[in-house]
Amino acid sequence: MSEWQLTRTFSSTSGQVRWDRLGHPDRPPVVLLHGTPFSSYVWRAIARSLARDHQVFVWDMPGYGQSEKSADQDVSLAAQGRVFTELLAHWALKEPLVAAHDFGGAVALRAYLLHGVRYRALALVDPVALAPWGSPFFRLVREHAEVFEQLPPPLHQALVREYVGSASGPGLHPAVLDRLVQPWLGTPGQAAFYRQIAQADQRYTDEVQHRYAEITVPTLICWGHNDTWIPPEKGRQLAALIPGARWEPIAHAGHLVQEDAAAELTAVLIAFLQGRH
Repeated sequence: MSEWQLTRTFSSTSGQVRWDRLGHPDRPPVVLLHGTPFSSYVWRAIARSLARDHQVFVWDMPGYGQSEKSADQDVSLAAQGRVFTELLAHWALKEPLVAAHDFGGAVALRAYLLHGVRYRALALVDPVALAPWGSPFFRLVREHAEVFEQLPPPLHQALVREYVGSASGPGLHPAVLDRLVQPWLGTPGQAAFYRQIAQADQRYTDEVQHRYAEITVPTLICWGHNDTWIPPEKGRQLAALIPGARWEPIAHAGHLVQEDAAAELTAVLIAFLQGRH
């Protein structure tokens, strides 16, 4: 746990958000958004690399990682888009560079299209953006979240480990897998895991999908070539909908590109962000 701790707290409309900043405050700002069921931890290596030339903001969404997890908490895509907008105002960032993965991609897209947030440039990494989405397992859990929430802790832990591990193409290091699973264990963590799945509604991307042609900022779309959660074809479709979007497949990576191909993804992001300041 000690190798990645978020030291700052923001009181959002969906609970306490843990966040932090890396790099010199005079550098151009970059904000990193994680996906589900992950946290800012998946960005740790890339964040530290980007911090050489940027001011890097990382945060755990409400209901995830080190941020607040509470009963009846709104952790939907609608709520996360509002919280992201609140955070950008708190950080006084008007046009940051943004890189977003998975569910975080939908959050960044909603903030831009519905809340008037503006970016200097946008990098989307295997984002949740186009219908239909959600694996058969994901849909099963969403429809019966109240049943899964009652699983005995050992069975719950085994389920989460298998699910999180399947996001990687080559497989996760055991210590990394332990770290990604840990926030979902214990009574609050187990309830939070099924809460975020229960609130994952496709209507939140349906609301913005028809507006992707309105995105005018430079956009990069990266995709793990071996992504079994969201097939690369979805990425090609998304790139065709966003004017001038650049398509960048990442070889030998599954859905969790930050873990499977951190060096390759870092190189692509640095090349994209150069000259966008």
